[in-house]
Amino acid sequence: MKKRVFFLLFLFPLLLAACARQTPAPSPSETAAPSIPSPFPAATISPSPIPPPTTSPTPAPALPPRARYTLDVEVSYAAKTLDVREEIAYPNHSGEELPDLLLAVEPNLWANCFSLESIQINGMEMQTYSLDGQSLEIFLPSPLEPESALTLEIRYRLSLPKINLVDTNLIRPRIFGYTDRQINLTNWYPFIVPRGSGAWILHPPWAYGEHLVYEAADYEVSLHFSEGTPPVVAASGAAEGDSGRYLLESGRAFTISMSPDFRVLSETVEGVTVSSYYFVPYEKPAQAVLDTTAEALRIFSERYGAYPHRSLSAVQGDFNDGMEYSAFYFLPRDFYNLYDGTDKNYLTFVAAHETSHQWWFEQVANDQALNPWLDEALATYSEHIYYEATDPSLLDWWWAYRMYYYDDSAWMDIPVYEGGGFHPYTNAVYFRGAHFLDDLRARIGDEAFFAFLQDYLARERGKIAAPQDFFRILREHTDADFSDITARYFRTPIP
Repeated sequence: MKKRVFFLLFLFPLLLAACARQTPAPSPSETAAPSIPSPFPAATISPSPIPPPTTSPTPAPALPPRARYTLDVEVSYAAKTLDVREEIAYPNHSGEELPDLLLAVEPNLWANCFSLESIQINGMEMQTYSLDGQSLEIFLPSPLEPESALTLEIRYRLSLPKINLVDTNLIRPRIFGYTDRQINLTNWYPFIVPRGSGAWILHPPWAYGEHLVYEAADYEVSLHFSEGTPPVVAASGAAEGDSGRYLLESGRAFTISMSPDFRVLSETVEGVTVSSYYFVPYEKPAQAVLDTTAEALRIFSERYGAYPHRSLSAVQGDFNDGMEYSAFYFLPRDFYNLYDGTDKNYLTFVAAHETSHQWWFEQVANDQALNPWLDEALATYSEHIYYEATDPSLLDWWWAYRMYYYDDSAWMDIPVYEGGGFHPYTNAVYFRGAHFLDDLRARIGDEAFFAFLQDYLARERGKIAAPQDFFRILREHTDADFSDITARYFRTPIP
């Protein structure tokens, strides 16, 4: 769920984007046994060769299934700067030879924020790269062959921008940066973007919605603070004691928020540490966020499939914007201000919405710029599933209150760039999407509907799903004709 934010559109072109295979050591050569002298001069004894080895050469280790990001970060909270050494172990599973790599560098969209110091490939200093806006293209010294890997090291400094809520010249929703009592690190490190159909996938930013597409990756992040008492840290990864080290396996985006003013409420749910980070005097709504997140985690784990991480953090933003990330989400401060002590409010259903993104975004990703309905429609309808499980008497209220701006003629399968504004976009993608899923559920029945969602999660987990994946798996769970339903909601005919 994202609140209304306006900023400048920067369009950047998609860039096309790349160690030799290790070969096993040759088998040792055969050797022959020495001749044995005979006591009979007319006869000899033939040598007996030693049989060849029976063991095969040790094969090269298998490539990891996904990239691994290791970030070592020196933080000056007072100066609002970070000095970062980032290492990316990248396996090429694209099926093609890669002459280059394309990385998204979102901090470079802010003036004087991102200072690149060095790039190395397999320990070799690189000068053949191009940094332009959010795009960092690295031209490799030799193409990266399919099922080969390389190690990329990037050193850089971040001088964080201050979040200015009244600035109308924004290039992205203002979460990244700092306020008087909070530092937020979102999309703060360069990452290798996905590749599909022979091209790197990096879309231009837009005034609402999301434009980035994320491959699943493993993360190890170590934070070191240069002065004073360290702030309280909320992070996507689970903390390893008090070491300042955080680990996340198969995540989409590693996010951090820190503040010396944070208070924390926590609860363990089926082995998962659920935490609600908040500012004084918001303990009561923060407890409601914790309760809703914990209950939503139980409900969605039962309805969809298991939650994959060891922690889940809900963080009060010192700004009016909200967003989902891996094992982490923000809620805007206005929702805390509007909380009335009941479940009939934005704080409750948006907390359920953002929690559901841990299934529909985190586990099953999608192209959020071109097919935003694939995660946002499911997340919005997950609010319905939450109320259905906790208090069905609120469903009529939810339909009326949630769909505050509803146009039943909008197409839900639009890209973010054709939304026509924040309200028309959310109407089409979120609200029309929820109505589509409800109509589909009524047509095929609950048993088929939830069996489909569980199968969709299981088969697309860790991948970037497309609409054809959604409908292909759906048709395996029902013989019902739903073509009239899709015709009402989808501009592009469903095959």
